[in-house]
Amino acid sequence: MSTALLSPPPFALPGLDQRSVERIVREIVLGPQRLPPTAAVRDAAGSPMLVVSISARHCHLTDEHVEKLFGPGRTLTPQKPLYQDGFYAAEETVMVVGPKRKMLPTVRVLGPTRKASQVELAFTDGISLGIDLPVRASGKITGTPGCVLVGPAGAVELAEGVIRAERHVHMSFAQAGHYGVKDGDRMSLVIKSRCGLVLRDLLVRADATSKLEVHIDTDEGNAADLDHAESVELVKQ
Repeated sequence: MSTALLSPPPFALPGLDQRSVERIVREIVLGPQRLPPTAAVRDAAGSPMLVVSISARHCHLTDEHVEKLFGPGRTLTPQKPLYQDGFYAAEETVMVVGPKRKMLPTVRVLGPTRKASQVELAFTDGISLGIDLPVRASGKITGTPGCVLVGPAGAVELAEGVIRAERHVHMSFAQAGHYGVKDGDRMSLVIKSRCGLVLRDLLVRADATSKLEVHIDTDEGNAADLDHAESVELVKQ
């Protein structure tokens, strides 16, 4: 696999030079440079402020893979801070290529870099890509499917690391005490909307510094019509 996937077609169009043809092809293939959706914020009476974020398809990269995909000496360029301190959406995007060359053309890279590269997709993304996505906690990638990542400077083949991230909630130890849970426990998220539902088995990820935030994927957020939710509430299971 190489960046030849992005090369212009071997023909000329009337009134367009080669550079214009290449620009149009790249715009079609790469698509708009979308950021992950903004968080939906709601308050439940008597509880800490709760943020529910729809986590769109994205990937995490190692320093080595950043250089292979974007060029020697390159580092990620922060574009937009995420809700958790120190994390951000980068300007960089990659193409994710699955079996039989099925692809997702524009997948956002999130920073900072990690020790292992990982791609997080929704269930419908997996269908489009031709991959049966396992549901895993972020970072638990042993034995998961792989893919090919394509950037402007090269390509990287991942032997594993493509997952559907299991829904989870970040919180501080103090907030965990408020809810009567600890790291590794499970909670439910009650969403009241025109398509209200209860998402069960959210993994609790508690530490000393995290802010209270639930992460669900685009399929879950759309199913619940989260953008028009009247309220959201965390409930101990």
